[in-house]
Amino acid sequence: MGKKPKIAIIGAGASGCFAALQIHDELQGLCEIQIFEKSKEPLSKLRISGGGRCNVTHNLFDPELLSERYPRGNKELRWAFESFQPKDTILWFEKRGVKLKAEADGRMFPTTDSSDTIIQCFLNELKSKKIPIHFEQGLVGIYSNQGADQTPNFRVLWEGGLEESFDLVILATGSNRKVWSILEKLGHTIVNPVPSLFTLTLENTDLIELTGLVVPYSEIKVLPKGKPQKGPVLITHWGLSGPSALRLSAWEARTLFEADYKVDLSVNWIGGKSTQSIEEDYLSKKEKTPAEKLSPDPEWKLPSRFWDWILKESKIPSNKRYSDISKAEIRVLSLSLTQTKLRMVAKGVFKEEFVTAGGVSRKDIQFQTMESKHCPGLYFTGEVIDVDGITGGFNFQNAWTTATIAARGIRKTIVT
Repeated sequence: MGKKPKIAIIGAGASGCFAALQIHDELQGLCEIQIFEKSKEPLSKLRISGGGRCNVTHNLFDPELLSERYPRGNKELRWAFESFQPKDTILWFEKRGVKLKAEADGRMFPTTDSSDTIIQCFLNELKSKKIPIHFEQGLVGIYSNQGADQTPNFRVLWEGGLEESFDLVILATGSNRKVWSILEKLGHTIVNPVPSLFTLTLENTDLIELTGLVVPYSEIKVLPKGKPQKGPVLITHWGLSGPSALRLSAWEARTLFEADYKVDLSVNWIGGKSTQSIEEDYLSKKEKTPAEKLSPDPEWKLPSRFWDWILKESKIPSNKRYSDISKAEIRVLSLSLTQTKLRMVAKGVFKEEFVTAGGVSRKDIQFQTMESKHCPGLYFTGEVIDVDGITGGFNFQNAWTTATIAARGIRKTIVT
């Protein structure tokens, strides 16, 4: 490009702000960057992530294993993570004075345990690089012009009638139906958006009397043939939350949406052990230690109140000894531990990390550069695309990775 190109980044969320900084670092003053945001505040999702601590990324550094945490987009991200992955994220923040720490489950947070640390890092960087954010700029339309010199050029129309021209446009607008409608007019396919990452509201069950208890090694699946999702489950006053429930909501997002969130669930409370193996273990204990009181295996780490609930569900008195329990009762107990049937009747809310499955079709995007296949000069980052991860910092990592790839793609466009 002969003149200094003007770049519009639409969306001042995580991927938009990160894209602006990465483009600046890639081009070192060879372009003019501006960010436009429809609300009055930048990085709002970042602020509430991780309960206000900001779950920046995950300490999973193998691109293949990392890509498996994305129900949609795993194939494309498998190679994208070769370019920019959590190790690079950690280093990027460290270079700017922000240290991250990993928790036992792999989630990574700033050592300050405050999302404000991350937000101020971004805002300070944007200020030092003289990249402005224009607030209350609602997008109305994007119009592609192909100039005589074949330079991609866009007219961007804002609410209030203001129109501006830009050489390149990056869309970092997240889940926004209005923007998707604009993109459809430019020839893009939008994969129907449905909610992902939500809690599971159950039909009336006395399980909710155990509100606040965590069962650490659960597996939940949608009947009849859903894939089990593993991890701790949190019992709430409306149903189930925690990692295994949220993973189920992500992997089964479309199945649950199509069923109007009314499905039968099966829960294995003890790490996926089979009904038969539990039955055999208890029959062995009945034979070898008949005088002992019926109890759970310590390795299952079941809360005592939960064990009482399991016994009640199995119609077995809590004071029974192995010598007094029948084979039929052992069978029922084994089924209660490994195949509890629950009825999901609605979708709950997971306020920390609301995510949508759907968006711009991945087939419309060149993932080596994040550029549109239909409109040269138009780029996409973050959740505007049909890509989403499970909970644990994976959605922010998608934002950092796609923003970086877009910045490098833009550098190739401008420099060559």
